[in-house]
Amino acid sequence: MIEIVENKLDVETYLDIRASVHWKVLRKEQAEKALNNSLYTVMAVENGKTIGMGRIVGDGAVICYIQDFVVRPEYQGTSIGRKMMERLIAHVEELRMDQSEMMLCLMCAKGREQFYEKFGFIGRPTENLGPGMIQYLK
Repeated sequence: MIEIVENKLDVETYLDIRASVHWKVLRKEQAEKALNNSLYTVMAVENGKTIGMGRIVGDGAVICYIQDFVVRPEYQGTSIGRKMMERLIAHVEELRMDQSEMMLCLMCAKGREQFYEKFGFIGRPTENLGPGMIQYLK
């Protein structure tokens, strides 16, 4: 049975799951700081093995981002991602103050847009919104 575990994501697991999808290797200290600054984390765990993760970062009032949302390749397509995403979105809904408007953002891998659209995310640019932008600081 798959269990969604909240706020227990540790550095070793975080780095291991990132490696499972060939993401950039981070220094342990950098990963630890990132996790410590998360507003909320989830892990999907099956028989003691973490098979997916995601986290919320941001200010918790005006804007939040879904970050590091990963399901190990051998478990993709099994609705684990859906369960984790539902939990992440529910947590952000709980953060909203007096039903104030709040933005929930993410950047997804090319070709994964359809998964996120099922949860109400829209691609940019649109008629009123420009493209998202990114800068890598080295």
